[in-house]
Amino acid sequence: MEENKTFKPYIAPSDFVPEFTLKAIILGSIFGIIFGAATVYLGLKVGLTVSASIPIAVLAISIFKKLGKATILENNMVQTIGSAGESVAAGVVFTVPALLFLAGGEAYFQYFQIFVLALVGGVLGVLFMVPLRRALIVKEHGNLPYPEGTACADVLIAGEKGGALAKNVFYGLGIAFLYKGLMSILGLWKEVPQYVFGRQSALPNGTVNAEITPELLGVGYIIGPRIAGIMVAGGVLSWLVLIPLITLLGDNLTSPMAPETTMLISEMSPAQIWSKYIRYIGAGAVTFGGIITLIKTLPTIATAFRDSFKDLKARNNQAAATQVRTEKDVPLIFVVIGSVVLVLLMAILPNVPTNFLSAIMIVVFGFFFVTVASRIVGLIGSSSSPVSGMTIATLMATSLIFIGIGWTGDFYQPIALVVGSIVCIASANAGATSQDLKTGFLVGATPMKQQLGLLIGVLVSTVAIGFTLLLLNDTLGIGIVTEQHPNPLPAPQAMLMSTVIKGLLSQNLPWGLVLSGMGLSAVVELCGVSSLAFAVGAYLPLSTTSPIFFGGLIKLIADKVTKRKGEESEVSSGALFSSGLIAGGALTGILVAVLLGTNVNTAEGPQSVIAVIHHAVHGVIEEGGDLISIVMFVILGLIVFRFAKAKIDS
Repeated sequence: MEENKTFKPYIAPSDFVPEFTLKAIILGSIFGIIFGAATVYLGLKVGLTVSASIPIAVLAISIFKKLGKATILENNMVQTIGSAGESVAAGVVFTVPALLFLAGGEAYFQYFQIFVLALVGGVLGVLFMVPLRRALIVKEHGNLPYPEGTACADVLIAGEKGGALAKNVFYGLGIAFLYKGLMSILGLWKEVPQYVFGRQSALPNGTVNAEITPELLGVGYIIGPRIAGIMVAGGVLSWLVLIPLITLLGDNLTSPMAPETTMLISEMSPAQIWSKYIRYIGAGAVTFGGIITLIKTLPTIATAFRDSFKDLKARNNQAAATQVRTEKDVPLIFVVIGSVVLVLLMAILPNVPTNFLSAIMIVVFGFFFVTVASRIVGLIGSSSSPVSGMTIATLMATSLIFIGIGWTGDFYQPIALVVGSIVCIASANAGATSQDLKTGFLVGATPMKQQLGLLIGVLVSTVAIGFTLLLLNDTLGIGIVTEQHPNPLPAPQAMLMSTVIKGLLSQNLPWGLVLSGMGLSAVVELCGVSSLAFAVGAYLPLSTTSPIFFGGLIKLIADKVTKRKGEESEVSSGALFSSGLIAGGALTGILVAVLLGTNVNTAEGPQSVIAVIHHAVHGVIEEGGDLISIVMFVILGLIVFRFAKAKIDS
């Protein structure tokens, strides 16, 4: 592919304007912490994340206008540093909580270990992209659009509109905080209205429910009606077809049905049937969907590697002294030294489940999938990148290597997970890094300064990610239902990763259920539908996918009313308001976790702040029923619809 030498960025290479400034670093770091924490919460709850680059760029423009002038390159630096927090958090939350579900892994679910895994994965994602930038961002400029990066550049270049656009994000933040505060802190209405069909009905144990939170509504709007519809279809299959079917067939059994060994199906609630049977079917479906998605990208993988190595060879013959400002990267020698140091660090660090072989595998698989991730997000965007599929492939390859050399005991489960975790974090961050470098390429940023900014963003956000993860586990619980945490955050991706590792190394999974799930995904794929989205919906509670579907439905109706026909820009009023809902809802969820973990001495003894507030409010306002909850959620949906109809410059 011939390099496009006629392209002229917004800021000319010969111009030197403020870029890597203290105020840009500070504001970017703040956004990295905020959106990183929000991503941790969202990833644990839903199992997917949304790119934060565009909202951060909009907010940066607005804030700098209030505080004084800032250059377009300073605004770009803010979103570059801030987006690193979101991408690293996504990789962490998809994998690291699986330590809680593995034999002996809980001992490693500590702040130090989480910090090390996040830092190593995040830094490798940035370093590995340094030699790939010229091949994928510059030479492929006309072929790889990098949609989020291009949209972010459009926002920055149209900075004079930043104030009006930012209002939509702030409105979303404020409304989400007010709505969720009234619901989750004051308890004025139920968070999960539901209806469970009786055991004597036509759908015994069938369950219809919805977690009516602003962040799930916002996610549904952003991912759109098609993906949201496919996801909820998986949820309908699990909760309104499979659970009633298992109940019908199992109610007359007089002994437990495998894999359960003690409880009869006639004694099980819908949630217990999901836990004992459906989640294994869902795990098999997601595994198959991830593998199929990865197989579909094999031609892209081969092309990316061939072109990247060809370009690296050519660069060895170029003199660095002739490079202009917009062509300067972090020197390759620092990339090599940094990678080697990180590998040695992982191999020798105490209390981290790694060894020299696993450290080598991290580098090999990491560089491979960083290249793959960057190429894929260049075509379909970060939010659609099959990071889960790449992680599953890494875990399978790692586990098969372990089996080949006889490492099949429980001791090796956390080691296999660490390989997958770091590769997942590196791949997720590489995807976001690619979008940021594309934005910088379009606006005329200095690549080396962006790469340094990304490293700062990784370091700062990593400090906060571990605290957030541990806080949520202590107060709300992650994945495992206990008396203290009856409704934990499901952490679907992490639960899936642990299932894959256990199945390959321990060989104790109910393979009949897992293979049934794989069969379901195969049928859906043969019907021409994205099996991964369907499988994730089948694995998640229906209460999670139903509000996401409602958000997608709002976008569909808004597009019909405004005759946009689904072509709404990523920087539209509705999308930015939904981004605010996601951030505001997630941050309020973290605030709820803090209040749950903060005890106040009362006459009855120590109680959480939320318990005290509930007790105080209960005497004044009766607890809302399902109808009130539905009415409030519909009102929130109407507000989203209003913003969705508004024009971009409103």
